[in-house]
Amino acid sequence: MAQIPLSNLSDRKILLGVSGGVAAFKAVALTSLLRQSQAQVEVIMTKAATQLIGPASFQAFTGRAVKTNIFVAQESVTSNHIQLAQWADIFVIAPATANTLAGLSWGFGHNLLTCTALAVTCPILLAPAMNTHMWNNPIVRDNVRRLKEFGFHFVGPTQGHLSCGTSGPGRMVEAEEIYSAIINLLDGR
Repeated sequence: MAQIPLSNLSDRKILLGVSGGVAAFKAVALTSLLRQSQAQVEVIMTKAATQLIGPASFQAFTGRAVKTNIFVAQESVTSNHIQLAQWADIFVIAPATANTLAGLSWGFGHNLLTCTALAVTCPILLAPAMNTHMWNNPIVRDNVRRLKEFGFHFVGPTQGHLSCGTSGPGRMVEAEEIYSAIINLLDGR
């Protein structure tokens, strides 16, 4: 991880959504940067994400249980996704897979991550990660266009070596670049 200047985020609440892309390991590095900056961090993982990286990796940095299920018994009457949506200053989804982009673009709340995204009023930052052919697919490109029109913010993807053994656009940017994008959005830039 490259050294970058860290901001003081002690009064900031960051909601981090992790969808099921191989780049999910980079979200752990992002969580570390956010916690080093004193931010409060809550993590939502899709079921697919938990198959790629364990929730304990995030819990170690946040000190909080990772949220994975929309149907969780709780003491409050307010639903889990509504509580998380009201709590957050920014919602970052990294990696944002083609499936997640499609769900958000068309308003599908098929899991805790997308349900929460539909309920937030704070900025949403998406860090896409997928195979080059998927990223270049006209359907995915249209979903990205729609999300931008709806006010979603994007960081990346970039060109590079992909887990499928190919090289091209679709690689999720590094944690430091996502961190910088978060700071810029929180500062209103």
